[in-house]
Amino acid sequence: MKRPTAALVAVLLVSSGTAAAQPALSTTTLVCEAVYLPARTAWTRTVTVGYDQRRVRSVHIDGVPVYTFAVRETVILTALDNERIQIDTASQTWTSDFRGLATAQGRCERG
Repeated sequence: MKRPTAALVAVLLVSSGTAAAQPALSTTTLVCEAVYLPARTAWTRTVTVGYDQRRVRSVHIDGVPVYTFAVRETVILTALDNERIQIDTASQTWTSDFRGLATAQGRCERG
């Protein structure tokens, strides 16, 4: 017998009325001041991370949800509009690149 998929489990929880037992989603906002080279322009980037007690559930950059992301220890790896982005939540740093054409580095603060 096959194991039920996560989507099926979610449907079962909602239909049985036990969805309220799921942990609440918390959010943290980081405001990052990234300097893009070679143009030497500074952009303020806002990152909102949604999480529960077990894992990161969502990432929004400048209000736009990213559809895929990976978490390696304290680093969130994602991409948005051809920009590959790494956000280190422990050291509060932003690193990104536009496929080798431009790069960015910066510091983040909790907002």
